[in-house]
Amino acid sequence: MNQRFKIQLFTLLIIFLVACNPSKEQHSTSSPLTSSAVEAKIDSILDILTLEEKVGLVHAQSKFSTKGVERLGIPELWMADGPHGVRAEINWDNWGYAGWTNDSITAFPALTCLAATFNPKLAGEYGFSLGEEARYRKKDVLLGPGVNIYRTPLNGRNFEYMGEDPFLASQLVVPYVQGVQKNGVAACVKHYALNNQELNRDKVSVEVSDRALHEIYLPAFKASVLKGNTWAIMGAYNKFRGEYTTHHELLMNDILKGEWNFDGVVVSDWSSAHDTKKAALYGLDIEMGTGTDGLGTTTLNHYDNYYLAKPFLKALKHGEIPETVLNDKVRRVLRLRYRTNMDNNRPLGSANTIEHQNVARNIATDGIVLLKNEDNFFPIQDKVGLTIAVIGENATRSMTKGGGSSELKPKFEISPLQGLKERYKNATILHALSYHTGPSVYDKITPSPYNADSLKVEALAIAKKADVVLFVGGLNKSHLQDCEGDDRRQYELPFDQNTIIEDLLKVNSNLGFISLTGNAFEIPWKSKVKGILQSWYLGSMAGHAIADIISGDVNPSGKLPFTFPKKLEDNGAHSFGAESYPGVNLTTEYKEDILVGYRWHDTKNIEPEYAFGFGLSYSTFEMSNITVNKTELAKDDAFTISCDLKNTGDYDGAEVVQVYVGKPESKVKRALKELKGFQKVEVKKGETANASITIPIEELAFYDETLADWNIEKGIYTIHVGNSSDNIIKTLEITVQ
Repeated sequence: MNQRFKIQLFTLLIIFLVACNPSKEQHSTSSPLTSSAVEAKIDSILDILTLEEKVGLVHAQSKFSTKGVERLGIPELWMADGPHGVRAEINWDNWGYAGWTNDSITAFPALTCLAATFNPKLAGEYGFSLGEEARYRKKDVLLGPGVNIYRTPLNGRNFEYMGEDPFLASQLVVPYVQGVQKNGVAACVKHYALNNQELNRDKVSVEVSDRALHEIYLPAFKASVLKGNTWAIMGAYNKFRGEYTTHHELLMNDILKGEWNFDGVVVSDWSSAHDTKKAALYGLDIEMGTGTDGLGTTTLNHYDNYYLAKPFLKALKHGEIPETVLNDKVRRVLRLRYRTNMDNNRPLGSANTIEHQNVARNIATDGIVLLKNEDNFFPIQDKVGLTIAVIGENATRSMTKGGGSSELKPKFEISPLQGLKERYKNATILHALSYHTGPSVYDKITPSPYNADSLKVEALAIAKKADVVLFVGGLNKSHLQDCEGDDRRQYELPFDQNTIIEDLLKVNSNLGFISLTGNAFEIPWKSKVKGILQSWYLGSMAGHAIADIISGDVNPSGKLPFTFPKKLEDNGAHSFGAESYPGVNLTTEYKEDILVGYRWHDTKNIEPEYAFGFGLSYSTFEMSNITVNKTELAKDDAFTISCDLKNTGDYDGAEVVQVYVGKPESKVKRALKELKGFQKVEVKKGETANASITIPIEELAFYDETLADWNIEKGIYTIHVGNSSDNIIKTLEITVQ
């Protein structure tokens, strides 16, 4: 037996033993480093992999998988969309569904709803439940969550993200990622970075200051790496300063893998890689989706012809790219394997359980936002003789279909109409469409035979004889609405909903609007309707959750994770014209800079329709005894805001205490105030609870472009405590020495 064969045999034995008995350290989601033992095993594997086998590990072999190395017992790596449910099984070589009968799942609320909960505990439960479902489906990487910042209400993909505030998104992404990864499934946080519009997303180049980049658009990614220890990051389609973000030296090498010391894998978005040398040198580890198939009439799009496939192999063999570059990618890929499918201790997972359904329902009810409630329109009591007219296509339309890669195949989806019918056993429920949009581009149904005029006539007739009208409208998951691949074309609601609502009000003024959207919209009839509920896309349990709120079984406590401007031009991105959105000559300049969302409205004194952090309750709350524990602080110190929160209403409920910080007389441009802390507090009726929010001084730092680093200004800071960005109960001062 020669010496080389002995070494190979010994190495294979080590690999087998590690796979059968992985270290406890590697299963932890909290440690920033893998164990030295695992790293040693990876070294031993690298020594015996051929160059071809290494290259095979860094690009796709199908739509959602990469190769393993069978002779060494290294399994394939399987990925799945998406951020709020595991997508149905896709064919090996094309985007068609495989037609499996065992790939139905629980659809969780879209991430805008999770953001509206202001509840990190629920974010952890969300991630854990979703991770269990991914593990049950034998997935190794879950392609989510999305944490791109809500910059414009026209972005078709906002519903997949966590709102306009980087602090809020950072607080929610960490427990989500940790929850997913407790199942031995990698979270893949996306889309890194600056993917803030879908229109021209694969061509547009973003111009943004270093300060806005670090203060607004990167914090949630940074938190997912440094605090969540995410095992994967997905690149974005767009360019940043002329270079594609998926292989971008500054974003990937300098910041992600350098400054943040990210030890996981960077996965391309599907077809977001564009160049072999740049992909190799500038941070991409796994290339997915380039081209359309591997078995078509041409071999041009075959997986072997991906940028990190044969062209990469050729460059390596010719010495154009050093093998150390490949080895770093393979090391990361193998590290991912040891964290996922080479860890035999990971749990088996589960799907469609009662527990998952309850988590989905709790997130949905916790995130629904009560925007208006004139004359206590809500809650609506179930009683004999009451007639409720439920009007609008969204009362029955599936909201898990469509939307792009986040499309889901749930085991069931409770519509708003079904949920109301099941909850209201004594009342009479009537329904009319009032409008019909026809099939979405994703629906496999025939075009609508309905006539718009007849639909409106029917709706007016049932509204006229009803005691209560609930108009269930908003957007849907079709192209040019809340959908991947393009943006909305207008701020107002589509399909003539505004006219229909005005006509309904003429025959019955006792009308409430139930909005199913992932975006803000214009509300010209706001003063005329009695109630408005922002209900998001709520997944499998949507109808039950909406009925829970409308009936009063659950007291609403959601808060808006983004601002509703009165008109589109009031939004910072749109106030500067086409150069700022959607861009001119495929370049978009973020002229509002750090003043995104409520920062823009507050600083420019532009009144919103509904402010960031706003949300009503069926109860009322009083904040008192608002104090700060210290007023003179050093740069490494922290301060704590405390307050008493009394429930002065008739319902048990929850309120979100929000702490914003501003810096008057700053040497640099600042927003009037920025969210730096929050706490959701449950308080029983008539009782008082205490809120306590601790903020490290480092949270007050700004990104100093003169230093290319974070900097904390000395001097006086104002602390604003309230329950929305435009409702501040008390302002305090601290001084940083």
